[in-house]
Amino acid sequence: MDVDAFIEVHRRDWQRLDELVRQRRLSGPESDELLVLYQRVSTHLSIIRSVDPESAVSGALSMRLSRARTRFTGARSNAMEDIARFFVLSLPAAFYRIRWLTVVVGVLFGVVAWLYAGWVLGTPGVIRALGTDEELRQYVQQDFVDYYSENPAASFAGLVWTNNAWLAVQAVAFGVTGVWPVYILYQNAQGIGLAAGMMASYDRLDVFFVYILPHGFMELTAIFVATAAGLRIFWAWVAPGRRRRSEALAQEGRALITVALGLVLVLLVSGLVEGFVTPSGLPPWLRLTIGFLVFAGYWAYTLVLGRRAVLAGHDGDLDPVDRGDGLITA
Repeated sequence: MDVDAFIEVHRRDWQRLDELVRQRRLSGPESDELLVLYQRVSTHLSIIRSVDPESAVSGALSMRLSRARTRFTGARSNAMEDIARFFVLSLPAAFYRIRWLTVVVGVLFGVVAWLYAGWVLGTPGVIRALGTDEELRQYVQQDFVDYYSENPAASFAGLVWTNNAWLAVQAVAFGVTGVWPVYILYQNAQGIGLAAGMMASYDRLDVFFVYILPHGFMELTAIFVATAAGLRIFWAWVAPGRRRRSEALAQEGRALITVALGLVLVLLVSGLVEGFVTPSGLPPWLRLTIGFLVFAGYWAYTLVLGRRAVLAGHDGDLDPVDRGDGLITA
């Protein structure tokens, strides 16, 4: 085949395709013409590739077809629009949908922690099993407080952020098991309860709350949210309702993995509080106030923006174009 002659014969179609792609608006007939030319030029590209697949003509036709495809399929939204949609619609909607389960998880956490603290206080053999009197005094009078300042604030904040974010992601991602998020919650409740019991045994419960609550308001809430999201995914698998089990699991998994992404940022804030506010020289009331304001900000974001997003029909799932069809339909 004479490639030069082929180009000369079909140049006008290629130029017309470029003109239609560049036009700001297309009429009905012009849209039809664009599709016809796209198919025609696709055939031209196949012919050229069969003769000389690495030629400049082949590359130029591929670029033309790519621009045309973008024109009639529609360009995706830009990154800033996607980010805005995530923070204004998808994330608050996902938080809002599990708000009551988050509260239930938090209450259960508090009950378990309180039971462990009461066990330490009310059973003499338990406090003795945790260490000698000298070791326990070292912990409650020095080590508990020093933990928050023994490393530079920035590195400590980064350490607790990555650790807590990893736990939150696990609680959501492995929530389908129904076991792992509960185990994470139980381990944290046990640790908090034992620490509170030891501090209370030596009349240092006030110090415990001053050093736990500034970051704990938000950090523990994030763990409750992650656990609630994981259990919601598990329940979609157990009780899918009128949906197919695989469909329910996929829908809840897509919608609630949003929670894991959002909690990474939430835990960054609580990590900064733990690294810079908790061990600071600020008055206790101010440290507690800062922590509570972060906590209140989360719930305001969830209840205000989340409710608005859910009422508008959002649930945290992907757009229909991105998630695809659940069933093949004619």
